[in-house]
Amino acid sequence: MKTAFVAPLLMLGSFPTFALAQADATSQLTVTGTATIASDYRFRGVSQSDKEMAIQGGLTIAHENGIYAGAWGSNLSGWGTFGGANMELDLIAGYKTPLAANATLDIGMVWYMYPGGADDTDFAEPFIKFSRTTGLVTFTVGAAYAPRQQALANMSGHPDSRGQKKDNLCLWGDGVVAIAGTPFAAKAHIGYSNGNPGLGPNGTSLAPTGEYWDWSLGMEATWRNLTLNISYVDTDISTREAARLQPNFSKGQDGVGSIADSAIVASLTAAF
Repeated sequence: MKTAFVAPLLMLGSFPTFALAQADATSQLTVTGTATIASDYRFRGVSQSDKEMAIQGGLTIAHENGIYAGAWGSNLSGWGTFGGANMELDLIAGYKTPLAANATLDIGMVWYMYPGGADDTDFAEPFIKFSRTTGLVTFTVGAAYAPRQQALANMSGHPDSRGQKKDNLCLWGDGVVAIAGTPFAAKAHIGYSNGNPGLGPNGTSLAPTGEYWDWSLGMEATWRNLTLNISYVDTDISTREAARLQPNFSKGQDGVGSIADSAIVASLTAAF
């Protein structure tokens, strides 16, 4: 009887400590999110929404020790549908740590998913990014390497070959220059992709011409939690190279023009 009486008291006595530990663990977490409306969804310079509007959103949970996980999604159309999916869902996990004053290293992986699409469309892409801020200037360099996977294979000449696998490499650099005393900032981006030179298992590819460059120049304005961005986006994919990928590589898949040609892309993002 004494033991039975003391045990609940011990449990009650330890409850505040347990509750405080849980509260402390929760206080170490940060939840952030974004919601975006864009005139076009350009992924590494190539339209994934058939040059039409896109609605996008993301959510990230980060611990103060640097570990984070999140998800990001967008609607798709045309070339970007990856076997019929009308949505891209990215699952993201990584570790971010400061290296020095105003410098950060970010290592993680993105799992690209295409719900409702054909088989063999999902793939994984580990990445590494280094960012540094000096005064009003922030620059980022990064590399993403998707190891050999069937979703990235060149199937254009082998429609019945399910054993193929390809990899993909992407290198990029970004720069942001804040304009002192204003809500404006100038932005620049350049990227290089090398991978599957042709059509993948479902008529798409991360590097449709084998290798190419993409770049953008733009301005953004921030007011409270809203950011308006207007950018000029382009690639070095020529008309001749795009012609080899038609009709998939055109708006409406009519075989005319290219979804990797230059465009002005506008977006409005709300952060919370």
